[in-house]
Amino acid sequence: MRRPTGRLFATWVVTTVIVALLGPPAGLLWAKIAPKVTYVIVQGQPLLADPEGQGPIGIDARFALIALVAGLLCGVAAYAAGGRRNDVALILGLAVGGAAAAVLAWRTGHMVGLDAFHRAARHGRDGSTVTGVADLRAKGLLVFWPLPAVAAYGLLELVFRRLPAGDGGQAGAGEADEVGGQELDLQSAPSGRDVDGREP
Repeated sequence: MRRPTGRLFATWVVTTVIVALLGPPAGLLWAKIAPKVTYVIVQGQPLLADPEGQGPIGIDARFALIALVAGLLCGVAAYAAGGRRNDVALILGLAVGGAAAAVLAWRTGHMVGLDAFHRAARHGRDGSTVTGVADLRAKGLLVFWPLPAVAAYGLLELVFRRLPAGDGGQAGAGEADEVGGQELDLQSAPSGRDVDGREP
């Protein structure tokens, strides 16, 4: 019997919500370990003190690392907790939830200390310096959460294969099929005999 559509939808929603809720903690971690970047105040505008410095690249790299690890862990956890015939719902949940988690991680990490940074920029004297906040310059890194999550799930399915190869979940020849809610054993007739048992 097929799994009810409502249960698959619930699996997708629950997976999406659980994965998405991991975004804010990941964002706080990102803000904590991100390199500190110094800005110089010029006419109320913060400008990078060292435009050639590696600070902004380091901030992006740490976000990519956190998102990558989180995505892989989500994919492994979803596969371990999942079951046969709910793979599509879990993969969709990983994709949508991972995308939401990445955006939430970015916005949460960026908000840490943002008000103080803006105040210092507005009221600071020209030439004074202020420490910046975590910000994601390469927005393409937002896919580093959902893509590894789905890839990890797919790789585990290739390795462990919950569903045997060639078995689409349907009964084969000589196995019980369902017709009108009842089980029927549909087998081929023996050679040289009619279906109802009469000789030719």
